[in-house]
Amino acid sequence: MKCVLIASENAEVLFYWADLDFEQSIREQYGALQEEGVKPMAFEDSINTLFAPIIISCSTMIDRICDNYTSFSTENNHVYVLQQFEECLYIGVCGDGEENEEDLKRKIYVLKKLIEIHYGMVTLSSSLLRKELRPHDRDQRNHLWRKFQSLLGTYSHLKEQDQSFLVEAVERLIHPTLCEQCIEFLERRLVQQINSSTERAGEEVLHAFILVHTKLLAFYSSRNASTLTSSDLLALILMVQNQFPSNSDLEDMSPEDIENNSAPDVFYTPEPSPTSKDSGPSGAEQDYTPVFQFVDPDIQMAEDSLQTLEVPPPDPSMPSRVFLEVTSKDGFCPMMPHSMYCLTLWPGITLVLLTKVPNSQLATSVYFFLDSFSQLERRLNEVQDGTSVSRSQHSLHDLRNKLDKFIRALSSSDIQLQNAWAEFKSKVFSRSGPGVSRELLPCCKNMKTCLCGVYRHYFLVETTRSSQRLSSSLQERAQQSVQEKLLDWKDFLLVKSKRNITMEFPGLIHFMYVDRTAGQMIAPSINVTDRSTSELGKGPLAHFVKNKVWSFVEMARRYLQKGYTTVTLRDGDYYLCYFLWFENETGYKLEVLDPPTLRDYSAPIGMLASDYYRKLLRYYSKSHNAEVVKCYELLSVHLGVIPTEYILQHCCQLARKLWEPSRIPLLPTYDFSLCRSKAVGRPYKEGASRVNCRGPHFTRESHLSQ
Repeated sequence: MKCVLIASENAEVLFYWADLDFEQSIREQYGALQEEGVKPMAFEDSINTLFAPIIISCSTMIDRICDNYTSFSTENNHVYVLQQFEECLYIGVCGDGEENEEDLKRKIYVLKKLIEIHYGMVTLSSSLLRKELRPHDRDQRNHLWRKFQSLLGTYSHLKEQDQSFLVEAVERLIHPTLCEQCIEFLERRLVQQINSSTERAGEEVLHAFILVHTKLLAFYSSRNASTLTSSDLLALILMVQNQFPSNSDLEDMSPEDIENNSAPDVFYTPEPSPTSKDSGPSGAEQDYTPVFQFVDPDIQMAEDSLQTLEVPPPDPSMPSRVFLEVTSKDGFCPMMPHSMYCLTLWPGITLVLLTKVPNSQLATSVYFFLDSFSQLERRLNEVQDGTSVSRSQHSLHDLRNKLDKFIRALSSSDIQLQNAWAEFKSKVFSRSGPGVSRELLPCCKNMKTCLCGVYRHYFLVETTRSSQRLSSSLQERAQQSVQEKLLDWKDFLLVKSKRNITMEFPGLIHFMYVDRTAGQMIAPSINVTDRSTSELGKGPLAHFVKNKVWSFVEMARRYLQKGYTTVTLRDGDYYLCYFLWFENETGYKLEVLDPPTLRDYSAPIGMLASDYYRKLLRYYSKSHNAEVVKCYELLSVHLGVIPTEYILQHCCQLARKLWEPSRIPLLPTYDFSLCRSKAVGRPYKEGASRVNCRGPHFTRESHLSQ
């Protein structure tokens, strides 16, 4: 009983995703209201009818008291979470108790991130975003919605099964030698050859990386490229997994199992005797043999449930347009257009190329002007009615010169932008105009919409019409060259992705180590299928430990939200620890400051759903302006019989050991000879405490038995 919805301020559904139980409930509810002989209401209309009162209520609250709901629950135990972004309302619903408010809020923020990746700065204009999310053509709209429904389904699956999406950090495949060789190959053979080719159609490869399932084997960025943020990279991995899903069950099976389970039982019956009615059949009909297939009802139900998520396979040579954060010498742009090419090397192993598209510098200019008008809007909202603001305070003359040049450089077809700019100038710079006052607010909004329209025209509309891309032959040569490089490593990589790192500490059951500055993590595998074996064994034991880890990550986030950086918990036969600490660039452990306490309606903690850790680093760096600050997390699960002093020793040794001996350090080295603990901040609280230490450290005072 789950549903996610995006609605406009006019109570119009822009997108929805619903599971089978929710769909069946809606059809039963509104099907019973239909009069006999009347055509049943379309499901999209039923969804609109169901949520219209909630949407209208939210709009009314915003208009009347400038406030809104964040969540509520109903008498039948349905939980609703609401989030307003600009003029679009996101609603998440759960009626089966499998997801709480935090889960629904995280799913909403992930959906928002995926829409930004696909549409860029068009998301800043609700009217233009409506055109993209709700095309007039019903078939086109259904195809688009199935695409995002499939992405949400893939995210939900990865969040429940993959540790990297649980903690929202990129997991590296640990093999220093092969990693270094692949990076060198991507640089000297692949990227240079593509960028020097005449078949690249004006595009330039900025980033190239190789994925083994969801794990990153190698990543290369050209010298002209900006750093790819961890949030964007994780979203791209999600898109690749959605396009080429990993069939883990088949990979874990032996060839005999695959052969035995590849098809349902098929029984042939003799051809029935012809009747006088069909005494003259054609030859093709005479050769026809009826076939009856007996399929497991559960399998058939699963196949039926997936039909709603089916998306026609895209053209392999056609890239996807994605919008990523870029900081370059030309300026900052949070949504710079790129082309993404996904080339399958083998099932489970993918080569991804990110290219710079022609005229991409236009996006930087559009963002500069959008930001300028947003700042002007904020200033005007602070001004009282009847008063004006000095023009020099907003550098409007400088904005006028730059925007005049920008419009002249565009084609003469951008009439709407020219008219909007002419109206704005007549009100600001004309003697008869009102000047810089609140009367400019509608003009500012109109200018922002027109600028987003220019952005949409060049990077979304023209993209669908243009065939400009890397040639198919160039893509095939790139694919073949990487296949030749990794041919001898293929099977090893697939196995390595299942058992990335082993543990050597007695009593240590599991750990997860996250470098929040780089957005990378490392952890032993947890395989819960009966056919695969991991460090935890297989089957029920691995499933039990997995549930412990998943629930403890959720608990650690709740305490971090309250301002705690250390959590220790005795849970039955297990001892669970969580640490967050900071270091400078040389590896010296910095004193832990009290992180800011977040409100319940704040964005969820993470890197894909939000930029919490980037804000945390920025907050902590204010007191360390002269040095680079780095942030790390460590989560460990020990047997409860292990003495606490050994648990601390394991955590220290584990952090010291997680260092890749190559020129590309995955994780930092540690010196725990200076480790000291000191309880600071609030008094001891149930299950958590604040500590001031250099590196992870366990304190007896923060101990809770369950």
